[in-house]
Amino acid sequence: MANGKRAAVIGGGIIGVSVARRLAREAGDVEVTLFEKEDRLAAHQTGHNSGVVHAGLYYEPGSLKAALCRRGVELLREAVRDHGVPYEECGKIVVALDEKEASRLTAIHARAVANGVPGVRLIGGDEIAGIEPHARGVLALHSPRTAIVDYVALTNALAEDLRAAGGEVRLGQEVTGLEQRGGAVRLTTGSGTEEFALVIACAGLGSDRLAHVAGEPREPRIVPFYGDYLLMDPSASHLVNGLIYPVPDPRYPFLGVHLTKRLDGTVMIGPNAFLSLGRESYEGRRFVPRDVREVLGFPGFWRFAARNLPAAAREARTALDPRRFVTEARKYVPALTGDAVTRGPRGIRAQAMDGRGALVDDFVISGTGHIVHVRNAPSPGATSALAIAEHIVREAVRRRSWA
Repeated sequence: MANGKRAAVIGGGIIGVSVARRLAREAGDVEVTLFEKEDRLAAHQTGHNSGVVHAGLYYEPGSLKAALCRRGVELLREAVRDHGVPYEECGKIVVALDEKEASRLTAIHARAVANGVPGVRLIGGDEIAGIEPHARGVLALHSPRTAIVDYVALTNALAEDLRAAGGEVRLGQEVTGLEQRGGAVRLTTGSGTEEFALVIACAGLGSDRLAHVAGEPREPRIVPFYGDYLLMDPSASHLVNGLIYPVPDPRYPFLGVHLTKRLDGTVMIGPNAFLSLGRESYEGRRFVPRDVREVLGFPGFWRFAARNLPAAAREARTALDPRRFVTEARKYVPALTGDAVTRGPRGIRAQAMDGRGALVDDFVISGTGHIVHVRNAPSPGATSALAIAEHIVREAVRRRSWA
């Protein structure tokens, strides 16, 4: 088939699979190939996240993140229904511990209302106890439609849709080269070089490197932050019915420790957020020299670090002593004890950072008519995956300069 009818998607996480699926369905005359460097789909951020389907509480109204989150929830609910993927609307409360936090919480409520979050409301202490009997706070924001899902199962179901639409999934194929020559894009893997008319890169933790290989600016850079979780013992899981979150502290760049119910009924506590020694160092403290050199050689990281010393100290304490997780969590669920937890999973966040040391908060999608890069898709990236795919493919089909 001529390259004018061929399209490639790089990355087998939920965003890449969603994009490939949408492209195969929307541009039926195009041959779609998905490249994933691992031997399975959803091997990285998709398979290491909390499983939360975010409702859109925090995001700036009118931002791409806010719009795609709300649309993403709609599309995700349709997909889990169609495929029988486990999904539960367990609800979420964001808890204020004092009047200062309560003031910030009212501002979050206003954002949530502006974003069209269904059923969201502020509740007092008595109502908190009615939803989460073991939680304590002076005020809370209740989001009854916030849900949890099996993102790995959903990704694999979407990949079956892709195959059914005529697309191909190639596992164990790492893309090492990407070059546009006229109306063709040359894509190189260990198996050789092929030409495509359109390439959409959804490379997550490697998105900045792949964009640079293709001739894009080096920034924003990916700086990997790991997040560890503790697991509550099943005997203590009754202390939490759904999701219990803190009010975000504007002094810190990350959300803080929260309690998250999983589909199997266990409850996670966490995560912290600390600089990872490798972009894919999920087990122990595996040191990856290239990853560390790139972070330490990036002036933006040092500017970020200088502005966030208190946050670094706080996160270092949880990294060195997991009991700090319990101390933080007990502010919201006092009945929780240190002997009721065990070490749980680790995730690594592909956090984009600019040269000024600012964390890039919104989704960043860049490129040309022939190569598109998803350079930043932080939380709620998984929630928004199907909407991100709709957004990208709609624009690609509209242009059709590549077909």
